[in-house]
Amino acid sequence: MAKSVDDLTSDEAGSPDTADLVAREEQVFGENPLEVRESDHYTHEYVGGFVEKWDDLIDWKKRYESEGSFFIDQLKARGVKSVLDVATGTGFHSVRLLEEGFEAVSADGSPQMLAKAFQNGLEYGGHILRVVHADWRWLNRDVHGEYDAIICLGNSFTHLFSERDRRKTLAEFYAMLKHDGVLIIDQRNYDSILDDGFSSKHTYYYAGEDVSAEPDYVDEGLARFKYTFPDKSEFFLNMYPLRKNYVRRLMREVGFQRIDTYGDFQETYQEGEPDFYIHVAEKKYVEEDDLADVYSTAVHTARDYYNSEDADNFYYHVWGGNDIHVGLYETPDQDIDTASRRTVERMASKVDITPDTKILDIGAGYGGAARYLAKTYGCKVSCLNLSEVENARNVEFNRAAGLDELIEVKDGSFEDIPFQDNAFDIVWSQDAILHSGDRPRVLEEVSRVLKPTGSFLFTDPMAADSAKRSELGPILDRLSLDTMGSPGFYRRELARLGLQTFEFDDLTEYLAIHYGRVLQELESREGDLADKISDAYRTKMKTGLKNWVSGGKAGNLAWGIIHARV
Repeated sequence: MAKSVDDLTSDEAGSPDTADLVAREEQVFGENPLEVRESDHYTHEYVGGFVEKWDDLIDWKKRYESEGSFFIDQLKARGVKSVLDVATGTGFHSVRLLEEGFEAVSADGSPQMLAKAFQNGLEYGGHILRVVHADWRWLNRDVHGEYDAIICLGNSFTHLFSERDRRKTLAEFYAMLKHDGVLIIDQRNYDSILDDGFSSKHTYYYAGEDVSAEPDYVDEGLARFKYTFPDKSEFFLNMYPLRKNYVRRLMREVGFQRIDTYGDFQETYQEGEPDFYIHVAEKKYVEEDDLADVYSTAVHTARDYYNSEDADNFYYHVWGGNDIHVGLYETPDQDIDTASRRTVERMASKVDITPDTKILDIGAGYGGAARYLAKTYGCKVSCLNLSEVENARNVEFNRAAGLDELIEVKDGSFEDIPFQDNAFDIVWSQDAILHSGDRPRVLEEVSRVLKPTGSFLFTDPMAADSAKRSELGPILDRLSLDTMGSPGFYRRELARLGLQTFEFDDLTEYLAIHYGRVLQELESREGDLADKISDAYRTKMKTGLKNWVSGGKAGNLAWGIIHARV
């Protein structure tokens, strides 16, 4: 009798009869395996003996339990009916799709894998898989029709070694999706492997008992993994170590607008470094007026937070309600508003501003900096901010100050800046970019709207270059983020975009002072604030502020004014 996936036991994950369907070749990497870095070579790596053991490595039942209904929920939430599984492998996800009622076509570049998948489909559910041998780079040639969704799972995209192949493949995926289709790609967390060394929960993807999948060699252009099985046999795969934000950037450049990235299925980043990332990219094109529909998860989280009544009252009544960023204190008990204004003045002193200067403030909050700049220099300032609540206050304050003709306030995200290329002399930002889940994207957008001779002037609470992620855990949890920027990160990313001149006015000492001062203000006025800010919010905020203070004093954080230009 045919079994369903959830009926499997660990030792039933692969059928020995499949050996008759595939050849028993040996892997061949030549005299120097580390030089094998071609996109086509994977077809020679998935030899018969390796394919026979692949399901021992995956363990279908454990994989089923670990990912739960993650992919199914993503597809059903978007009304998907037809799915093209372009990395079928031995058929695990193709079988799951069929069991869940989806129309599925199963494609793969390895005929050995397809043979095993077809056999598995028959054995686990009596399904006849519609298999197609296809090369992703010519997917439209080999597979016909349009699909509601394309899935490319099992760390498969990492087999493409050239950027040209990766771009061509993503273009093929994009073309085969319907106008509102979705692409789901997963990948190993190569950032962690490259930066911190390899570790694995051995839970989500490769969960087979007594089977290991570990790197044999890693550099920025090669991740060579060794797979060891209980019978002591060993096989290898040469893959390209894709960094998370690089993949996100390629997907955007092909045309996908909204891209959400998850860690280890239902796990959040804050519970530890994920073994795998899953990118969910939507093809649906959203016009400029509806860009809120493509905000990333991190931006949506920040927007919901700053739009809340508790947050609005906290920043308005406690933080000063004008400049809601880190201040420069002459004395430890100086009022927050005065110290915050000193930061604005110090930033402005670093650039030449005239009435003809056009400035964009991203993450503008209540618009305090914009009013200072417009009033002091007579320049025009555009405020971009994701909180409609804060923007409403900004407009009101500008009108009251008689500056509404000089200051434009626009709802939006700095991950998709709704302005034309080369529009601004200065892009300004204060303590906002940390809320992005895709900081390289923010910097790319800044570079796009900045004039060739312009300046990018900003502050951001950052991790110290020497800080470890484990030391930042409480702060990241508070912000619902997986990482923070650092001075080194901003220097590298801005240089990549052509902003080679990088000046960092290191003012880290003020970070702990500022958050300590805000904590002091909150605690001293709790009686007055009880009817404006909930007890739960105040309690959580005090914990968060203490984490910032302790992180700053421990040397794990950095802060200051960064001035970048060509």
